[in-house]
Amino acid sequence: MLRWHRDLLRRHHAQQSRPKRPGRPRTVRSIRLLVLRLVDENPGWGYRRVHGELAALGLKVAASTVWNILHEHGIDPAPDRDRTTRTAFLRSQAQAIVAIDFFETRTLTGARLTVLTAIEHATRRIRILGTTAHPTAQ
Repeated sequence: MLRWHRDLLRRHHAQQSRPKRPGRPRTVRSIRLLVLRLVDENPGWGYRRVHGELAALGLKVAASTVWNILHEHGIDPAPDRDRTTRTAFLRSQAQAIVAIDFFETRTLTGARLTVLTAIEHATRRIRILGTTAHPTAQ
C-alpha cells in the first residue's frame, strides 16, 4: 500500500512540475516593441544592426531573436525594405520637381511664336516663362 501511494505522489508531482508551455518563454513585450520601433524608424537597419543597438542599450537579446521578431511581423530584410520605388521617390520629391520645355505655336495672325513653359509636378500648374518670335541661344 505504501509503494502504491509513493508512486501516485511521484506521478502527481511530475505532472504538476511539467511546464505549461513547451519551449522557451516568449521575449518580453517591451523588447519586442522596441525592436519594431527601431526598425520602423530606421528602415535601412537589418536585424544585426538592431541587435547591436540593443546590446549598446544593455539589453541581452540574441540576434536570432531579433530576426524571429521581424519575421513574425512580416518585416522583410533590410535591403528589401530600404528600396524606394520610382513612384514613391517622385511623390516625395514632387515639390521640387519642375519640367521645362519649348514648344512652337501660331497666333491668330499667323505669326510663329516659341514658348518656354514649366510644369510643377506637385500642383500640375503650367507656367509660361516667356515667348519670342525670334529664338536665339540667349
